[in-house]
Amino acid sequence: MTDQNRREIACAIIIDTRECFLLQQRDNVSGILCPGMVALFGGHREADETFLQCVVREVHEEIGYFVAPERFLHVTTYSGVDADAKGGTVHGEFYLARDVPAETLHVTEGSLLVVKPDELILLKDRLAPSTRYALGAFLNLDYAG
Repeated sequence: MTDQNRREIACAIIIDTRECFLLQQRDNVSGILCPGMVALFGGHREADETFLQCVVREVHEEIGYFVAPERFLHVTTYSGVDADAKGGTVHGEFYLARDVPAETLHVTEGSLLVVKPDELILLKDRLAPSTRYALGAFLNLDYAG
């Protein structure tokens, strides 16, 4: 397998000031990963940036709010088959950021979903595979199936 079939990503589980999860409802258009699904904010690592630098940059670009690097807590790592992009592999680092004020965000891709913790399970079948993995690890739940 060539390097072009391997993605490196960093994404964040974002929790707002009221303890709700802030998720991205992805646009339902062809040509993007997981169209129409619910995902975490984040994206592809560029050049020689670290995964932490990547998540800081991507979150800022996608929600219009700067979360300082020291506010991110590493949650889990995934390295293996890329369930979001068939036929490849992925290495992903997943982080947590708390106390992000939802009312100040300007989402630039897709739309913002504000989800109460007890309602998260209702979205299980709509979650992008990498999002299911990260939330399952964070909540210590089996979101795989």
